[in-house]
Amino acid sequence: MLGIIRTWLYCIFGLFSLVLFGLTAARLHYTTHLPAGDPLHNGKNFYDPIVAELIFSALFGMLWAVYGVLTIHHMREDRLISSFASEILVLSILFLLYLVGAAIATSIWGDLSFCQEFRACRILTAMLAFAWMSWIVLSCSLAASVFVAIANRAFFSPFHGRWNPRDSTYSDRRASGVACA
Repeated sequence: MLGIIRTWLYCIFGLFSLVLFGLTAARLHYTTHLPAGDPLHNGKNFYDPIVAELIFSALFGMLWAVYGVLTIHHMREDRLISSFASEILVLSILFLLYLVGAAIATSIWGDLSFCQEFRACRILTAMLAFAWMSWIVLSCSLAASVFVAIANRAFFSPFHGRWNPRDSTYSDRRASGVACA
Protein backbone atom coordinates (compact mmCIF):
# COMPACT_ATOMS: atom_id res chain seq x y z
CA MET A 1 0.00 0.00 0.00
CA LEU A 2 2.79 2.44 0.87
CA GLY A 3 4.43 1.65 -2.47
CA ILE A 4 1.30 2.89 -4.25
CA ILE A 5 1.15 6.01 -2.07
CA ARG A 6 4.84 6.71 -2.67
CA THR A 7 4.38 6.23 -6.42
CA TRP A 8 1.47 8.69 -6.45
CA LEU A 9 3.47 11.17 -4.39
CA TYR A 10 6.28 10.94 -6.94
CA CYS A 11 3.79 11.41 -9.80
CA ILE A 12 2.24 14.48 -8.16
CA PHE A 13 5.69 15.87 -7.34
CA GLY A 14 6.79 15.33 -10.93
CA LEU A 15 3.69 17.08 -12.26
CA PHE A 16 4.12 20.05 -9.89
CA SER A 17 7.80 20.25 -10.81
CA LEU A 18 6.87 20.28 -14.51
CA VAL A 19 4.44 23.17 -13.94
CA LEU A 20 7.04 25.00 -11.83
CA PHE A 21 9.61 24.49 -14.59
CA GLY A 22 7.23 26.05 -17.13
CA LEU A 23 6.43 28.99 -14.88
CA THR A 24 10.07 29.68 -14.07
CA ALA A 25 10.97 29.41 -17.75
CA ALA A 26 8.22 31.93 -18.56
CA ARG A 27 9.53 34.30 -15.89
CA LEU A 28 13.10 33.89 -17.11
CA HIS A 29 12.04 34.53 -20.71
CA TYR A 30 10.07 37.62 -19.71
CA THR A 31 12.88 39.21 -17.69
CA THR A 32 15.54 38.46 -20.31
CA HIS A 33 13.37 39.75 -23.19
CA LEU A 34 11.66 42.83 -21.75
CA PRO A 35 9.53 44.63 -24.33
CA ALA A 36 10.40 48.22 -25.21
CA GLY A 37 8.91 50.65 -22.71
CA ASP A 38 8.34 48.04 -19.98
CA PRO A 39 8.53 49.76 -16.58
CA LEU A 40 10.15 46.72 -14.92
CA HIS A 41 13.86 47.34 -14.24
CA ASN A 42 13.73 50.47 -16.41
CA GLY A 43 13.22 48.32 -19.52
CA LYS A 44 16.65 46.64 -19.20
CA ASN A 45 16.89 42.86 -19.47
CA PHE A 46 17.87 40.98 -16.31
CA TYR A 47 17.16 37.74 -14.49
CA ASP A 48 16.38 36.85 -10.91
CA PRO A 49 18.97 34.43 -9.45
CA ILE A 50 16.29 32.73 -7.36
CA VAL A 51 14.34 31.95 -10.53
CA ALA A 52 17.46 30.21 -11.87
CA GLU A 53 17.64 28.20 -8.63
CA LEU A 54 13.97 27.25 -8.90
CA ILE A 55 14.32 26.22 -12.54
CA PHE A 56 17.26 23.98 -11.59
CA SER A 57 15.29 22.54 -8.66
CA ALA A 58 12.29 21.87 -10.89
CA LEU A 59 14.42 20.16 -13.54
CA PHE A 60 16.19 18.04 -10.92
CA GLY A 61 12.82 17.28 -9.31
CA MET A 62 11.26 16.15 -12.60
CA LEU A 63 14.18 13.84 -13.36
CA TRP A 64 14.15 12.37 -9.85
CA ALA A 65 10.36 11.86 -9.94
CA VAL A 66 10.61 9.89 -13.18
CA TYR A 67 13.49 7.82 -11.78
CA GLY A 68 11.59 7.23 -8.53
CA VAL A 69 8.39 6.10 -10.26
CA LEU A 70 10.28 3.76 -12.59
CA THR A 71 12.33 2.32 -9.72
CA ILE A 72 9.31 1.69 -7.49
CA HIS A 73 6.97 0.50 -10.23
CA HIS A 74 9.43 -1.74 -12.10
CA MET A 75 11.31 -2.88 -8.97
CA ARG A 76 14.63 -1.68 -10.39
CA GLU A 77 17.71 -2.39 -8.32
CA ASP A 78 20.50 -0.34 -9.84
CA ARG A 79 23.38 -0.20 -7.41
CA LEU A 80 23.99 3.55 -7.88
CA ILE A 81 20.91 5.12 -6.30
CA SER A 82 18.36 2.53 -5.31
CA SER A 83 18.48 1.98 -1.55
CA PHE A 84 16.23 3.77 0.90
CA ALA A 85 19.28 5.57 2.29
CA SER A 86 20.19 6.97 -1.13
CA GLU A 87 16.55 7.87 -1.83
CA ILE A 88 16.32 9.70 1.50
CA LEU A 89 19.58 11.53 0.72
CA VAL A 90 18.33 12.71 -2.69
CA LEU A 91 14.92 13.65 -1.26
CA SER A 92 16.67 15.62 1.51
CA ILE A 93 18.72 17.54 -1.05
CA LEU A 94 15.58 18.29 -3.06
CA PHE A 95 13.79 19.24 0.17
CA LEU A 96 16.46 21.85 0.91
CA LEU A 97 16.57 23.14 -2.67
CA TYR A 98 12.81 23.63 -2.79
CA LEU A 99 12.64 25.08 0.71
CA VAL A 100 15.38 27.64 0.04
CA GLY A 101 13.97 28.54 -3.39
CA ALA A 102 10.39 28.91 -2.19
CA ALA A 103 11.37 30.80 0.97
CA ILE A 104 13.63 33.31 -0.79
CA ALA A 105 11.13 33.83 -3.61
CA THR A 106 8.38 34.37 -1.03
CA SER A 107 10.51 36.91 0.82
CA ILE A 108 11.00 38.81 -2.45
CA TRP A 109 7.48 38.53 -3.90
CA GLY A 110 5.41 37.71 -0.82
CA ASP A 111 2.33 39.85 -1.39
CA LEU A 112 1.51 40.38 -5.04
CA SER A 113 -2.17 41.16 -4.58
CA PHE A 114 -1.65 44.73 -5.78
CA CYS A 115 -0.62 43.73 -9.33
CA GLN A 116 -2.76 40.73 -10.27
CA GLU A 117 -4.01 42.45 -13.42
CA PHE A 118 -0.55 41.95 -14.97
CA ARG A 119 0.44 38.62 -16.51
CA ALA A 120 3.97 38.78 -15.04
CA CYS A 121 2.51 39.14 -11.55
CA ARG A 122 0.16 36.18 -12.02
CA ILE A 123 3.08 34.06 -13.20
CA LEU A 124 5.04 34.97 -10.06
CA THR A 125 2.06 34.12 -7.86
CA ALA A 126 1.60 30.74 -9.55
CA MET A 127 5.35 30.12 -9.40
CA LEU A 128 5.36 30.68 -5.64
CA ALA A 129 2.30 28.46 -5.18
CA PHE A 130 3.78 25.56 -7.14
CA ALA A 131 7.15 25.91 -5.41
CA TRP A 132 5.44 25.53 -2.03
CA MET A 133 3.08 22.77 -3.19
CA SER A 134 6.04 20.84 -4.61
CA TRP A 135 7.86 21.24 -1.31
CA ILE A 136 4.82 19.97 0.63
CA VAL A 137 4.47 16.86 -1.57
CA LEU A 138 8.23 16.34 -1.35
CA SER A 139 8.00 16.55 2.46
CA CYS A 140 5.29 13.88 2.46
CA SER A 141 7.37 11.68 0.16
CA LEU A 142 10.43 12.08 2.36
CA ALA A 143 8.38 11.26 5.48
CA ALA A 144 6.87 8.17 3.82
CA SER A 145 10.30 6.90 2.74
CA VAL A 146 11.79 7.45 6.18
CA PHE A 147 8.77 5.73 7.76
CA VAL A 148 9.11 2.68 5.50
CA ALA A 149 12.87 2.48 6.02
CA ILE A 150 12.58 2.71 9.82
CA ALA A 151 9.56 0.41 10.14
CA ASN A 152 11.22 -2.30 8.04
CA ARG A 153 14.84 -1.65 9.06
CA ALA A 154 15.51 -1.34 5.35
CA PHE A 155 17.82 1.66 4.95
CA PHE A 156 20.12 -0.29 2.67
CA SER A 157 17.44 -2.32 0.90
CA PRO A 158 16.07 -1.34 -2.52
CA PHE A 159 13.70 1.60 -2.23
CA HIS A 160 11.00 -0.05 -4.31
CA GLY A 161 10.10 -1.66 -0.98
CA ARG A 162 9.40 -5.18 -2.27
CA TRP A 163 12.68 -6.83 -1.48
CA ASN A 164 12.86 -10.56 -2.03
CA PRO A 165 16.27 -12.06 -1.19
CA ARG A 166 15.75 -14.85 -3.71
CA ASP A 167 15.22 -12.49 -6.64
CA SER A 168 17.24 -9.49 -5.56
CA THR A 169 20.61 -8.51 -6.93
CA TYR A 170 21.26 -7.17 -3.43
CA SER A 171 21.27 -10.62 -1.90
CA ASP A 172 24.76 -11.82 -0.99
CA ARG A 173 23.54 -15.40 -0.94
CA ARG A 174 22.33 -15.24 -4.53
CA ALA A 175 25.62 -13.72 -5.65
CA SER A 176 27.64 -16.45 -3.91
CA GLY A 177 25.43 -19.26 -5.23
CA VAL A 178 24.04 -20.27 -1.83
CA ALA A 179 20.32 -21.02 -1.87
CA CYS A 180 18.07 -19.04 0.47
CA ALA A 181 16.01 -21.06 2.90
